[in-house]
Amino acid sequence: MRFAAPLIEARLVRRYKRFLADMALEDGRIVTAHCANPGAMLGLTAPGARVLLSEAHSPTRKLAYSWELVEADLPGGPQWVGINTMRPNALVAEAFADGTLPPLAGYTALRPEVRYGRASRVDFLASGESPTGAPVPACHVEVKNCHLMRVPGLAEFPDCVAARSARHMAELAAVVEAGGRAMVIIVVQMWAERFDTARDLDPAFDRAFQAARAAGVAVHAHRCRIDPAGITVADAIPVL
Repeated sequence: MRFAAPLIEARLVRRYKRFLADMALEDGRIVTAHCANPGAMLGLTAPGARVLLSEAHSPTRKLAYSWELVEADLPGGPQWVGINTMRPNALVAEAFADGTLPPLAGYTALRPEVRYGRASRVDFLASGESPTGAPVPACHVEVKNCHLMRVPGLAEFPDCVAARSARHMAELAAVVEAGGRAMVIIVVQMWAERFDTARDLDPAFDRAFQAARAAGVAVHAHRCRIDPAGITVADAIPVL
């Protein structure tokens, strides 16, 4: 995914009210940017951190800037990290269209935002046909964004209590137990070597995650290549 226009460099002043962040532009102006991230963003909000913003030119938009990347001083060393949680679904859809996402090999269509369970929407419903023309069983695909690193090379999710994500795990397990297929794709918006749940931050999510895996929900984690020009889903990393 290439950004539509060159990103704008700034320095983080502060993040507050979850979805707002004050940024100091290179010309000295302080602007408020939209922070599309409901999580705690542990390790990513140090004042003075170098950040990159996208700019919208719509006259109806309240905030012209969106926070996309931060150059974070992670345990494994500084690197660019994607913080916009609106990006992973688009990244998965792009990788699927390019045929570069092995977990979805064999499927030919992704339908977004499909209702399932009691009151949820799955990110994608994958479908397709076999070489003989027979339909391939549909697969419920849930996408999770990951940007927490507290140990060198180890990506973790979630970075705070994630009750909604725990519910998703339980509902995906129910899909499999009813004879269907379900999959979780964890988009790691940084360069990591392996993935695990942050069970100390949300034990309930960890229990739901492990129960879903035991029920047969497939879990795949893919790290991303990130630079100021864009973000690309790269190779898979082990799920511990």
